[in-house]
Amino acid sequence: MTKIYKLMISALILTALSSCEGEKMKREVLKTKAAPAPVGAYSQGTRWGDLIFTAGQIPIDPKTANLVVDDFSKAVEITLQNMLAVVEAGGGKSESILKVTVFLKDLNDFALVNAAFEKAFPVNPPARSAVEVARLPKDVPVEMECIAIRCE
Repeated sequence: MTKIYKLMISALILTALSSCEGEKMKREVLKTKAAPAPVGAYSQGTRWGDLIFTAGQIPIDPKTANLVVDDFSKAVEITLQNMLAVVEAGGGKSESILKVTVFLKDLNDFALVNAAFEKAFPVNPPARSAVEVARLPKDVPVEMECIAIRCE
């Protein structure tokens, strides 16, 4: 584990602990109809204290349950909307997203992800990592997960 990741994990834990002084910490499962239902044995997201963790979100339109894969830019937009819906279910908002991890089937699509992030986070964007992977659930071209903080 690199030093930066150790520091990041330590900071997240300290933030959560300091925000819940005197309270017993417990994990809360997040559910929202504004994001697609899980396609397996996992939650859309969880909250521990003031920290929000989303599961990987993929480009499924929550209203129709249809995959959006023919237009990559639209797939990224739907994925971001789904991720934000889970963050909002946990009491966060786009400005409270601390870190996003983007999984791409083809890293050549990275410029389109950047364009979508510039639109979604015009001021003070979150930290982000992007990695190319061999395959994603339902063979989608993109998946995203994030860590955010509750701001209610």
